[in-house]
Amino acid sequence: MTTRTPDTGAARRAPWPLARVLRDRNAGLYLTGVVVSGFGSSALGLAAGVWVKDLTGSDGLAALCLLALWAPTLAGPALGTVADRVRRKPLLIAANLVPAGLLLTLFAVDSPGTLWLLFAVLFAYGVAGVVQDAAESALVAAAVDPGLLGDFNGLRMTANEGMKLVAPLAGAGLCAAYGGASVAALDAVTFVLAAGLYAALRVREAPPRRPAVNWRRQTAEGARYLWGHPGLRPLVLAGGVTMLCAGVGGATLYAVVDALDRSPAYAGVLYAVQGAGSVAVGILSGPALRRLGARRFGAAGIALFAVAVAVRAVPSEALAWASGAAAGVGLPAVLIAALTAVQRETPGPLLGRVSATANSLVFAPNVLGLAVGAALVELTGLRLLLPAVGAVLLATALALASARRPGGRPTPSPA
Repeated sequence: MTTRTPDTGAARRAPWPLARVLRDRNAGLYLTGVVVSGFGSSALGLAAGVWVKDLTGSDGLAALCLLALWAPTLAGPALGTVADRVRRKPLLIAANLVPAGLLLTLFAVDSPGTLWLLFAVLFAYGVAGVVQDAAESALVAAAVDPGLLGDFNGLRMTANEGMKLVAPLAGAGLCAAYGGASVAALDAVTFVLAAGLYAALRVREAPPRRPAVNWRRQTAEGARYLWGHPGLRPLVLAGGVTMLCAGVGGATLYAVVDALDRSPAYAGVLYAVQGAGSVAVGILSGPALRRLGARRFGAAGIALFAVAVAVRAVPSEALAWASGAAAGVGLPAVLIAALTAVQRETPGPLLGRVSATANSLVFAPNVLGLAVGAALVELTGLRLLLPAVGAVLLATALALASARRPGGRPTPSPA
């Protein structure tokens, strides 16, 4: 469906994989777009919670901002089918321009009674993100050398998560000084800029084949392929459990800040520390995947994340910083491993559906985790909740590390 424009001479001459990725024009445009849009998204993700916390004083309602953003992943398989039915580059551009317009409506949010608009826009924002991720994953698999996908996905994680070094602090500061709507306007501008960068990508896309089956059956094909693949299934399941636990832990963020006797805006500092850890693992993920393999790399990251979550129960600023950095290193590992495996092991005509289905199985549990965490943070103490979450994560890491190596792969029959 999509082929890469010949622009690889410099990439072939580059001496090592990371340099080859950075010298590739399409990869550079993708990564720049991720940096630009990631800055706005990271700023808004924190600012929305601070905004709600300031208007209502409720930790639970503040956590529901993340729930609204993640909820559309529940419909990921159906939304991802869009990326297999239309050309992916125009879809990627549209998925950036539409939320840019919606964000400007948030200037009307100025009291607890208007928070419904904020939650509605965050939900639509999440829908656009699911579609964007499916289109992007399929385009990247065609535009980047398969041998470089691990390096590219690591750099993408570095670019995206690295925005936590600056964007949350900027968003929290901007929200405190000028209100949450100013952060929404900033995010809208970054979406428009990212759309322009994606428009400059050099990819040739043939018109997609007319599907032989209806939408429901076409969506189900992606799920069947993923579930039947012996290498992808354990990675995706481990990623889902990890993100379930990450959701529960994430809902405790403002309670952790309260335990440190800090203002809600201090959450931006903890986000920045976690971003620093993600920068490191993103750069090292390509070599680590080649050396350890996807399962062991993912399992090691989950184990580190387990320790990071458990020690956050101790009301110590030093431990909060250390656990944030460790979480930044550990959490992305299984996500990078799963995404890279899906891109390598899935045929192009199925990739939109399979990647969106994988994203749903990995990220949809985060929605449940956020909802459960938003309730439990009001009912239980951090000293009980966070160590329990850490124990579940550690068991998940052990299960993934001991999973059998796949002996084969399913034969696809894409529609």
